[in-house]
Amino acid sequence: MAPLTAFYQSSIGKKWIVALTGLVLIAYVLGHLVGNLQIFLPANENVRQINQYGHFLHSLGLGLWAVRIFLIACFVLHIFTTVQLAMQNRAARPERYAVTKQQRASLAGRTMIISGLIVLAFVIFHVLHFTTHTVASAGFKDLQPVPVSTAQSESGWDVYHMVIRGFQNPFVAGFYILGMFLLCSHLSHGFGSFFQTLGLNTKSTAPLLVNGGRILAWLIFVGYVSIPIAVMLGFLK
Repeated sequence: MAPLTAFYQSSIGKKWIVALTGLVLIAYVLGHLVGNLQIFLPANENVRQINQYGHFLHSLGLGLWAVRIFLIACFVLHIFTTVQLAMQNRAARPERYAVTKQQRASLAGRTMIISGLIVLAFVIFHVLHFTTHTVASAGFKDLQPVPVSTAQSESGWDVYHMVIRGFQNPFVAGFYILGMFLLCSHLSHGFGSFFQTLGLNTKSTAPLLVNGGRILAWLIFVGYVSIPIAVMLGFLK
Protein backbone atom coordinates (compact mmCIF):
# COMPACT_ATOMS: atom_id res chain seq x y z
CA MET A 1 0.00 0.00 0.00
CA ALA A 2 2.94 2.36 0.61
CA PRO A 3 3.71 2.88 -3.11
CA LEU A 4 0.02 3.61 -3.81
CA THR A 5 -0.13 6.07 -0.93
CA ALA A 6 3.03 7.81 -2.12
CA PHE A 7 1.64 7.95 -5.66
CA TYR A 8 -1.63 9.49 -4.45
CA GLN A 9 0.15 12.05 -2.30
CA SER A 10 2.26 13.24 -5.24
CA SER A 11 1.06 15.97 -7.59
CA ILE A 12 1.37 13.67 -10.61
CA GLY A 13 -0.60 10.93 -8.86
CA LYS A 14 -3.43 13.32 -8.06
CA LYS A 15 -3.50 14.57 -11.66
CA TRP A 16 -3.79 10.99 -12.93
CA ILE A 17 -6.63 10.24 -10.52
CA VAL A 18 -8.47 13.40 -11.58
CA ALA A 19 -7.93 12.50 -15.25
CA LEU A 20 -9.03 8.86 -14.96
CA THR A 21 -12.09 9.56 -12.80
CA GLY A 22 -12.94 12.39 -15.18
CA LEU A 23 -12.74 9.98 -18.11
CA VAL A 24 -15.19 7.62 -16.38
CA LEU A 25 -17.60 10.49 -15.73
CA ILE A 26 -17.33 11.79 -19.31
CA ALA A 27 -18.18 8.31 -20.61
CA TYR A 28 -21.24 8.27 -18.33
CA VAL A 29 -22.32 11.77 -19.42
CA LEU A 30 -22.15 10.73 -23.09
CA GLY A 31 -23.96 7.43 -22.52
CA HIS A 32 -26.66 9.11 -20.42
CA LEU A 33 -27.16 11.73 -23.13
CA VAL A 34 -27.71 9.05 -25.78
CA GLY A 35 -30.34 7.49 -23.52
CA ASN A 36 -32.06 10.78 -22.72
CA LEU A 37 -32.29 11.90 -26.34
CA GLN A 38 -34.54 8.91 -27.01
CA ILE A 39 -37.34 11.10 -25.69
CA PHE A 40 -37.44 12.68 -29.17
CA LEU A 41 -37.92 9.33 -30.95
CA PRO A 42 -41.47 8.48 -32.10
CA ALA A 43 -43.43 5.85 -30.26
CA ASN A 44 -43.42 2.33 -31.68
CA GLU A 45 -46.86 0.71 -31.26
CA ASN A 46 -47.61 3.21 -28.46
CA VAL A 47 -44.39 2.31 -26.65
CA ARG A 48 -42.05 5.24 -26.03
CA GLN A 49 -38.37 4.53 -26.64
CA ILE A 50 -37.31 6.37 -23.51
CA ASN A 51 -39.69 4.23 -21.45
CA GLN A 52 -37.98 1.14 -22.85
CA TYR A 53 -34.63 2.67 -21.95
CA GLY A 54 -35.78 3.37 -18.40
CA HIS A 55 -37.17 -0.14 -18.07
CA PHE A 56 -33.89 -1.62 -19.30
CA LEU A 57 -31.94 0.31 -16.66
CA HIS A 58 -34.25 -0.79 -13.86
CA SER A 59 -34.12 -4.40 -15.08
CA LEU A 60 -30.40 -4.42 -14.23
CA GLY A 61 -31.35 -4.53 -10.55
CA LEU A 62 -28.29 -4.75 -8.31
CA GLY A 63 -26.07 -4.21 -11.34
CA LEU A 64 -27.55 -0.73 -11.77
CA TRP A 65 -26.85 0.11 -8.12
CA ALA A 66 -23.29 -1.19 -8.48
CA VAL A 67 -22.79 1.17 -11.42
CA ARG A 68 -24.34 4.03 -9.46
CA ILE A 69 -22.10 3.44 -6.44
CA PHE A 70 -19.03 3.25 -8.70
CA LEU A 71 -19.98 6.52 -10.43
CA ILE A 72 -20.65 8.26 -7.11
CA ALA A 73 -17.27 7.08 -5.82
CA CYS A 74 -15.54 8.41 -8.96
CA PHE A 75 -17.41 11.71 -8.67
CA VAL A 76 -16.54 12.24 -5.01
CA LEU A 77 -12.92 11.18 -5.56
CA HIS A 78 -12.69 13.49 -8.59
CA ILE A 79 -13.88 16.53 -6.66
CA PHE A 80 -11.94 15.72 -3.48
CA THR A 81 -8.68 15.17 -5.36
CA THR A 82 -9.20 18.30 -7.48
CA VAL A 83 -9.61 20.39 -4.32
CA GLN A 84 -6.52 18.79 -2.77
CA LEU A 85 -4.51 19.40 -5.94
CA ALA A 86 -5.57 23.06 -6.09
CA MET A 87 -4.61 23.60 -2.45
CA GLN A 88 -1.30 21.81 -2.98
CA ASN A 89 -0.47 23.91 -6.05
CA ARG A 90 -1.43 27.15 -4.32
CA ALA A 91 0.78 26.38 -1.34
CA ALA A 92 3.74 25.42 -3.53
CA ARG A 93 4.02 28.52 -5.74
CA PRO A 94 4.88 32.12 -4.90
CA GLU A 95 2.01 34.61 -4.65
CA ARG A 96 3.29 36.73 -7.55
CA TYR A 97 3.43 33.69 -9.84
CA ALA A 98 -0.05 32.67 -8.73
CA VAL A 99 -1.49 36.08 -9.60
CA THR A 100 0.21 36.07 -13.02
CA LYS A 101 -1.01 32.57 -13.81
CA GLN A 102 -4.54 33.38 -12.66
CA GLN A 103 -4.66 36.37 -15.00
CA ARG A 104 -3.80 34.10 -17.92
CA ALA A 105 -6.18 31.31 -16.95
CA SER A 106 -9.60 31.03 -18.53
CA LEU A 107 -12.75 31.70 -16.53
CA ALA A 108 -13.60 27.98 -16.68
CA GLY A 109 -10.17 27.11 -15.32
CA ARG A 110 -10.36 29.63 -12.47
CA THR A 111 -13.80 28.42 -11.37
CA MET A 112 -13.24 24.65 -11.68
CA ILE A 113 -13.67 23.99 -7.95
CA ILE A 114 -16.71 26.23 -7.51
CA SER A 115 -18.43 24.92 -10.64
CA GLY A 116 -17.61 21.36 -9.59
CA LEU A 117 -19.27 21.82 -6.20
CA ILE A 118 -22.36 23.37 -7.79
CA VAL A 119 -22.50 20.48 -10.26
CA LEU A 120 -22.34 18.11 -7.26
CA ALA A 121 -25.35 19.90 -5.74
CA PHE A 122 -27.13 19.67 -9.12
CA VAL A 123 -26.45 15.93 -9.42
CA ILE A 124 -27.79 15.31 -5.89
CA PHE A 125 -30.95 17.30 -6.69
CA HIS A 126 -31.35 15.52 -10.04
CA VAL A 127 -31.14 12.09 -8.37
CA LEU A 128 -33.60 13.12 -5.61
CA HIS A 129 -35.95 14.45 -8.30
CA PHE A 130 -36.04 11.84 -11.08
CA THR A 131 -34.60 8.73 -9.39
CA THR A 132 -35.90 8.66 -5.81
CA HIS A 133 -38.81 11.12 -6.34
CA THR A 134 -37.97 12.78 -3.03
CA VAL A 135 -38.16 16.44 -4.09
CA ALA A 136 -40.27 18.43 -6.60
CA SER A 137 -42.04 15.26 -7.75
CA ALA A 138 -45.67 16.07 -6.95
CA GLY A 139 -46.55 15.88 -10.65
CA PHE A 140 -45.39 12.24 -10.80
CA LYS A 141 -47.90 10.91 -8.25
CA ASP A 142 -50.76 10.13 -10.63
CA LEU A 143 -48.65 8.62 -13.41
CA GLN A 144 -49.70 5.06 -14.14
CA PRO A 145 -47.43 2.23 -15.39
CA VAL A 146 -47.20 2.15 -19.18
CA PRO A 147 -46.24 -0.55 -21.70
CA VAL A 148 -42.49 -0.83 -22.11
CA SER A 149 -42.45 -3.52 -24.80
CA THR A 150 -44.19 -3.78 -28.15
CA ALA A 151 -45.68 -7.08 -27.01
CA GLN A 152 -47.61 -5.03 -24.40
CA SER A 153 -46.76 -7.71 -21.85
CA GLU A 154 -44.53 -5.57 -19.64
CA SER A 155 -45.21 -2.27 -17.93
CA GLY A 156 -43.00 0.20 -16.09
CA TRP A 157 -42.40 3.84 -15.24
CA ASP A 158 -43.80 6.46 -17.61
CA VAL A 159 -40.43 8.17 -17.97
CA TYR A 160 -41.62 10.19 -20.97
CA HIS A 161 -44.34 12.07 -19.09
CA MET A 162 -42.24 12.16 -15.92
CA VAL A 163 -39.57 14.17 -17.76
CA ILE A 164 -42.17 16.48 -19.29
CA ARG A 165 -43.89 17.17 -15.97
CA GLY A 166 -40.56 17.63 -14.23
CA PHE A 167 -39.39 20.28 -16.68
CA GLN A 168 -42.72 22.10 -16.76
CA ASN A 169 -41.57 23.51 -13.43
CA PRO A 170 -39.52 26.58 -14.51
CA PHE A 171 -37.32 26.44 -11.41
CA VAL A 172 -36.41 22.80 -12.06
CA ALA A 173 -35.78 23.47 -15.77
CA GLY A 174 -33.71 26.57 -14.96
CA PHE A 175 -31.58 24.75 -12.38
CA TYR A 176 -31.08 21.89 -14.84
CA ILE A 177 -29.90 24.26 -17.58
CA LEU A 178 -27.60 26.07 -15.13
CA GLY A 179 -26.20 22.75 -13.89
CA MET A 180 -25.53 21.55 -17.43
CA PHE A 181 -23.90 24.87 -18.35
CA LEU A 182 -21.51 24.62 -15.40
CA LEU A 183 -20.86 20.94 -16.10
CA CYS A 184 -19.98 21.60 -19.75
CA SER A 185 -17.91 24.64 -18.81
CA HIS A 186 -16.07 22.29 -16.46
CA LEU A 187 -15.66 19.74 -19.27
CA SER A 188 -14.46 22.34 -21.78
CA HIS A 189 -11.47 23.04 -19.52
CA GLY A 190 -11.14 19.46 -18.27
CA PHE A 191 -10.57 17.94 -21.71
CA GLY A 192 -7.38 19.97 -22.15
CA SER A 193 -6.15 19.08 -18.67
CA PHE A 194 -6.89 15.41 -19.32
CA PHE A 195 -4.79 15.26 -22.49
CA GLN A 196 -2.01 17.25 -20.84
CA THR A 197 -1.89 14.79 -17.91
CA LEU A 198 -1.58 11.86 -20.33
CA GLY A 199 1.23 13.64 -22.16
CA LEU A 200 -0.71 13.90 -25.43
CA ASN A 201 -0.59 17.69 -25.63
CA THR A 202 2.27 18.25 -28.04
CA LYS A 203 2.73 21.56 -29.85
CA SER A 204 1.03 20.16 -32.94
CA THR A 205 -1.82 18.25 -31.28
CA ALA A 206 -2.66 20.66 -28.45
CA PRO A 207 -4.89 23.05 -30.47
CA LEU A 208 -6.77 20.15 -32.08
CA LEU A 209 -7.34 18.30 -28.79
CA VAL A 210 -8.23 21.37 -26.75
CA ASN A 211 -10.57 22.89 -29.35
CA GLY A 212 -12.06 19.49 -30.13
CA GLY A 213 -12.72 18.96 -26.42
CA ARG A 214 -14.42 22.34 -26.15
CA ILE A 215 -16.63 21.65 -29.16
CA LEU A 216 -17.62 18.25 -27.74
CA ALA A 217 -18.39 19.81 -24.34
CA TRP A 218 -20.77 22.37 -25.82
CA LEU A 219 -22.39 19.80 -28.10
CA ILE A 220 -23.12 17.82 -24.93
CA PHE A 221 -24.64 20.98 -23.43
CA VAL A 222 -26.88 21.52 -26.46
CA GLY A 223 -27.99 17.88 -26.35
CA TYR A 224 -28.95 17.93 -22.69
CA VAL A 225 -30.66 21.34 -22.58
CA SER A 226 -32.62 20.59 -25.75
CA ILE A 227 -34.94 18.47 -23.58
CA PRO A 228 -36.11 21.06 -21.01
CA ILE A 229 -36.23 23.73 -23.74
CA ALA A 230 -38.41 21.48 -25.91
CA VAL A 231 -40.71 20.90 -22.93
CA MET A 232 -40.98 24.61 -22.08
CA LEU A 233 -41.66 25.52 -25.73
CA GLY A 234 -44.35 22.84 -26.00
CA PHE A 235 -42.58 20.63 -28.55
CA LEU A 236 -42.73 17.71 -26.10
CA LYS A 237 -46.23 17.16 -24.74
